[in-house]
Amino acid sequence: MTTEIIIANTKQMIDDLKTVCANFGLGNASSEYKIITEIFLYKFLNDKFLYEVKQADKKLKDSENVEQDLNDMSEDDYEMLMMLLPPETAQLKRKHFISYLFNHKNDEKFNELFDSTLWDISNINLDVFSVSTGSGDKIRLFDEHLSQNVTESNRRSDFCKAMIDKLVTFSFADAFSQKYDFFATIFEYLIKDYNKDFGKYAEYYTPHSIASIIARIMVPKGTQNVTVYDPAAGTGTLVLALAHEIGENNCTIYTQDISQKSNEFLRLNLILNNLVHSLGHVVHGDTLLSPQHLNHQKNGLMKFDYIVSNPPFNVDFSDNRDTLAGDNYKERFWAGVPNVPNKKKDSMAIYQMFLQHIIFSMKENSGRAAIVVPTGFLTAATGIPKRIREYIVKERMLRGVVSMPSNIFATTGTNVSVIFLDNSKKYDKAILMDASKLGTKVKVDGKNQRTILSFEEIENIINTFNNLENKEDFSVVVDYDKIEQKKYSFSAGQYFEVKIKYIELTQEEFKTKMTEYTEKLTELFAEGNVLQKEILEQLKKVKFETK
Repeated sequence: MTTEIIIANTKQMIDDLKTVCANFGLGNASSEYKIITEIFLYKFLNDKFLYEVKQADKKLKDSENVEQDLNDMSEDDYEMLMMLLPPETAQLKRKHFISYLFNHKNDEKFNELFDSTLWDISNINLDVFSVSTGSGDKIRLFDEHLSQNVTESNRRSDFCKAMIDKLVTFSFADAFSQKYDFFATIFEYLIKDYNKDFGKYAEYYTPHSIASIIARIMVPKGTQNVTVYDPAAGTGTLVLALAHEIGENNCTIYTQDISQKSNEFLRLNLILNNLVHSLGHVVHGDTLLSPQHLNHQKNGLMKFDYIVSNPPFNVDFSDNRDTLAGDNYKERFWAGVPNVPNKKKDSMAIYQMFLQHIIFSMKENSGRAAIVVPTGFLTAATGIPKRIREYIVKERMLRGVVSMPSNIFATTGTNVSVIFLDNSKKYDKAILMDASKLGTKVKVDGKNQRTILSFEEIENIINTFNNLENKEDFSVVVDYDKIEQKKYSFSAGQYFEVKIKYIELTQEEFKTKMTEYTEKLTELFAEGNVLQKEILEQLKKVKFETK
């Protein structure tokens, strides 16, 4: 079966699940995303289990009905088989199979059997597949009472039957030989309708083009046994791209995000991409107030090999502002904490806080980071942005900057840039790149406009950056002293050579041009005189009035 067919069939199954939700009054409900993702995950884990048992037991490899063969096993043989499975495979009892539920779908109170099956799977696999809250509580794989999202109790069993009917028509078996590209596509399709309003600190879905550029610039060949961190991970696009570039078995991912929905999607993303071993390091919580990845030996925060992040840009965090500005946080937020605006609290530049946190969390002498920031950060003349840029340059951390085209995110017109940092101190120059003119603008969902980078443009950005190439009106390599002279500006345009274009003119052409300029200036001077007189006349009418 081709990848295209697998993707098409998987998308159809997802659409079918959404149709079932709609038919039972759950379309666009707040619970819909949880139902769809959890049932999809149940299907994935079920099929993955059956696939892995066939790999683990030669007798089952060519089985035409592996579930029946498993049902015929003795309890001891079944337990022995479980011990042979990879640790990232969910442990399932025979009564957990989708086929078992399908065969019992006409039982009385089938919804209770359905719910208890998912809950039992959650508990059995708690240690491997759960993620944590900041307080240490475990968030299980599945909701304890998923069917109760259907408000009419007499329709809950029918709802569960309809879901099971959709799951049995398709198998992931042919997909498990596929890697990142397949499941990245499926994941994006799965959450496309729920990729909004991820919570207080939510920003925007990071395009794969940006994720790919970041990964291929940051990661040298042969990288092994490293830590990857995102303090505002969202659904995990950036850390997944880095893990793919490094190799899933050569890195451990650490994340934190304040949004529960984002963390649930992130867990699904990690499971789909063979990163189950990192699930124990996924934390739901406020990174700024209470970062959870600690180095207990040094009584401080962990320091990471690689940090990537597309943090939220502007969020109202006024409730925590004074706390974050306190003495307990001064070491981490050394450049300061944004003040609360009088009129628009939600314009507080929270990305500045994440930037400081990321710099603080980089490994000494080796850590690397890439952060998506609003392009305005590159040239801000005062305040926290200026202090952060000054620190980066004086510490010789700046490896480069790529300014992206407008509308690279479909949901915002904010111009963004990616800042690349390297704490090895081995660079004395940085590359500044203006890629803002690249890309093709397309309509997304018939309304939002997005700029799409072509394969050739992505390759151009990556190769130019990695080779430290100077290209006219595109990239410039500058030393740190020059950046200091430019008041720590990270904007490539301020370092491009200004070229004067000389045009040869005949005497007659010169006379004509001068006549045109003279006439235009005379016209403008006349307009100015009229305006000047009018202003003076109006000033004469101004009187002093007493109350």
